Parts: sequence; structure tokens; C-alpha cells
Amino acid sequence: MPAHEKPPFAPMALIGAVAVSLSLGLAWAGGLIGPHRISGGEVANALEGNGGRFPGYRRAHAKGLCFSGSFAANGEGTALSTASAFRAGAYPVMGRFSLGGGNPLAGDGRNVFHSMALMLRTPDGQEWRMAMDHTPIFPVADVASFVGLMKATTPDPRTGKPDLAVLKPFLAAHPEVTAFQGYMAKAILPDSFANATYYSINAFRFIDASGAQHMVRWQFEPEAPLTGLDKTRLADLPRDALFREMIARTAKGPSRWHLKLVVANPGDVTNKATVAWSGPHRSVEAGVLTLTAVQPEEAGACRDLNFDPTILPPGISPSDDPLLGARSGTYSSSFTRRAGEGAHPSAIGQDSAREKSQ
Repeated sequence: MPAHEKPPFAPMALIGAVAVSLSLGLAWAGGLIGPHRISGGEVANALEGNGGRFPGYRRAHAKGLCFSGSFAANGEGTALSTASAFRAGAYPVMGRFSLGGGNPLAGDGRNVFHSMALMLRTPDGQEWRMAMDHTPIFPVADVASFVGLMKATTPDPRTGKPDLAVLKPFLAAHPEVTAFQGYMAKAILPDSFANATYYSINAFRFIDASGAQHMVRWQFEPEAPLTGLDKTRLADLPRDALFREMIARTAKGPSRWHLKLVVANPGDVTNKATVAWSGPHRSVEAGVLTLTAVQPEEAGACRDLNFDPTILPPGISPSDDPLLGARSGTYSSSFTRRAGEGAHPSAIGQDSAREKSQ
């Protein structure tokens, strides 16, 4: 993917990876903000225009694996929120691992988002849905920028690469995208879904029993030690390597993550997912997530679930981050489209289907 010239920004291969990664992550960008109201359908169209259309699959994070398990809350989270999920006890969860991009038959050897979606229900009927990535920041801060990036990075059919005449002006106007590219180039790319930390990326408003509000970003930190893929040899990775590794790992025993609630300091930016919080922060460990089983999508409950991260229990509400107000529209549009296109099987291991698509 790199061009012969060396542009002052990231190499073309990285740009392409970020574009696909974004296609995955901005399934988030639900779509009702910007200089004009951008609908969820417009965002879904941008995703399809950039990565291709695959009927029956999610428009982003198309390749996935269902899982189930439980969350054991220790009670400490009640200091920040009245949500029932933080009361001491064990609660069932279901979720989905996925990779960035809209092609369900794409290989795993890509420097893109590794993601975890999660739904947690408590006996009193409260429900908390989450959509998280293995990066602590996101490349763009609003839906209009995301749609612009999808258009700027759409491959030219003649070359298979983005048109530099379109891409360069976009990157010049969006230095946050270049900063994200730099982060992805240097950061460790986990070699398992089990050893990645998954971040909320956006901030959320937690309300405690006294009515006090706390701006929080959370993360699930794995017990498995982080080891990374060799980025110079990603093309050599078997097509479904990460998913098959997780299936084999789970057959041997459970995987666990610790939920950390990170409270904003005064002055922290809470309305831009492109900005990381730096320095010491108050952190509350709220419990342990245990994954005990994985299922292909046609057999698991995750396939037909919309992991809209604005579906929140009492005690948690969206922050002033504009992406949060937009995400539901895109999730809804993607869900409606694929539901009308008919059920799809798991893309894991579909070598013959992949060959037919080429």
C-alpha cells in the first residue's frame, strides 16, 4: 500500500490500516451531529463505500466471535454510581470479539482495532451495553470527520490505494488522525483477544447515591500478560489466527479482566475521544469479568444484538462527547440493514466463501 514517495504523514499502509480500523470503530458514530445533521444511514453508507458491502453482516466490526461469562462486582463501584452492576454479586454477561473493518472474510493480520462488545444484565432488569477497543483514544472527534475520513481513504479502483490528492488535504485539516496513526504504528498489537486491555474511549457521566456526578472512562485490564504480533510479518498470519487462538484458549480454561473505573481530573477533556488523559488519576477497581465460553455467531446470542453503548443503566449516562449522541443512529441503521438481508453464518473459517468472493 505505501506509495513510492514518502509523504510527511504516516505511510500509506498505515493510513489504509487506520481507515479499516476506523470502519470498525466508527460503527460507533451513530450519526446525528456535525455542521448538519448526519444520519446513521449516511454513516453506514460511508462505511460501505470505503470497505465494501457484505449483506447480512455488520457494517463495521463485521468479523466476530460470540462469548459468554459473568461479571463479579466487588461493591467498590458504588462509590461512583448507583448502577446495580456495581453492587456486590455475580451477573451474567454476553459479548463479542471483533476486528476492525467491514469485510467479514478479511484476514487477522491487520494493524486495526481489536474490540470487545459486552452486555451485562442485573436481576432488577437494568442493562449495560458497551463497545470497546484496545486503544485508549479514537482517531476522530466527531461524525462529520469520520465520514470525511471514509471518503478520503476510499481506495481508487485503479490502484487499490487512497487518492493522495484527496487524502493529503484531509490529513492536513485533521492532525488528530495523523497522531492516531503514529500511536498505532508504535503501540503493541495484541496477539490474542485475551491479553488486550479494552477501553471505553469516550467518557461517561456516573451518578452516585448522593447525586454527585463523576466523569469516568473505564477499561478492562486482562490477567493474561500482553504479548504482541510481529507487525513486519502480519501478512504471514493465518487468516483466522486470532479467532482460532481464542477458541483454543477458552477450551483450556477461562479468561479474566479487571474492570477499572478511571475518574477525570479537573481540566481533563471529556468531549473528545481523540484526547488521552495523562498523569495520575483516581482509579476504582469494580470487579472481574470472566469469560467461560465462546460460540460462532450463528450459534451464539451476540449476532442479533445491537451493542449500542448508549444503552445504559440508571446511574450512568452519556457525557458531553458528541460521538455518544451519534452512535445509536449508526448502530440502528446497520442493524436494520443486516436484519433485512437475512441471517449470516460465522465468517470464521469460510475459506471457500472467501475464494468465491474474490
